[in-house]
Amino acid sequence: MSYLIKPKNYKPLLDLKQTELGIKQIKEFFQLNLSSELRLRRVTAPLFVLKGMGINDDLNGIERPVSFPIKDLGDAQAEVVHSLAKWKRLTLAEYNIEPGYGIYTDMNAIRADEELGNLHSLYVDQWDWERVITAEDRNVEFLKEIVTRIYAAMVRTEYMVYEMYPQIKPCLPEKLHFIHAEELRQLYPNMSPKEREHAITKKHKAVFIVGIGCELGDGKKHDGRAPDYDDFTTPGLNGLPGLNGDLLLWDEPLQRSIELSSMGIRVDKAALVKQLKLAGEEKRLELYFHKRLMDDTLPLSIGGGIGQSRLCMFYLRKAHIGEIQASIWPEQMRQECREHNIHLI
Repeated sequence: MSYLIKPKNYKPLLDLKQTELGIKQIKEFFQLNLSSELRLRRVTAPLFVLKGMGINDDLNGIERPVSFPIKDLGDAQAEVVHSLAKWKRLTLAEYNIEPGYGIYTDMNAIRADEELGNLHSLYVDQWDWERVITAEDRNVEFLKEIVTRIYAAMVRTEYMVYEMYPQIKPCLPEKLHFIHAEELRQLYPNMSPKEREHAITKKHKAVFIVGIGCELGDGKKHDGRAPDYDDFTTPGLNGLPGLNGDLLLWDEPLQRSIELSSMGIRVDKAALVKQLKLAGEEKRLELYFHKRLMDDTLPLSIGGGIGQSRLCMFYLRKAHIGEIQASIWPEQMRQECREHNIHLI
């Protein structure tokens, strides 16, 4: 079911022309800063991949990919990508990238099972990045270092927006707050995971939650994660499991937290086998990507995705992602948005 958050007395700070210029400037400035911070080179990414190779990503493990037959390949099925976590790791091997360097790309995807609303669209655009690491880098301190570098690029970008449009005041704190999903559960035991995210992000304004996908003390997960890209079982922050996480910012127009990035240190052979066993998905070991990983022909890596439209939405203080990107929305949502001064593209 779709949803719509309707902020009281919402008034856009920018008109349509200013918004389009702001989107252009934010995307250009941020990707330059991201590539500099993490030493990434730009590569061209696919919109679709062949089905049955294990390259497409399952995200939370339940989303259905958009697929279609290819006439010239005997109607072999292609799938529109969900994200590029596994494809990027294959590309690192193909380019023979050295440790300490990596790649980034403009990723465009269609997620047909998305619940449409202020923060969710059928169309996904994000910077997908991946960097080669060493075995010694597979620890939570290295994860925190990389996350902090990404956050520094976010802070610089916010100040650039303020210089362009002085009516948009900077609000990001100097430092990012780190907390494990289990520590967050213990802090707010009577809340749902989403309510915990809102509570901790309202308090600290910018938060990175470690351990997305691991089992918590109550036997549940903070959120789902496919078992074959992020490592969410290796001990990390304060000895708790997980070398991955989500970066959240407090959004003033919506008065809630928004997830801007999901990222992590990727599985090595041991973590892959362990997580596939926990998920009852050992059969995936027969797929192309998984065989490559088990054969030691893929590098160790860290990577993630950063939502482009969401980032622009945050910086430009918009109430709906449809004010940033063109997509399909229920007619009732479009009508309600018009009534609340939310101008969908």
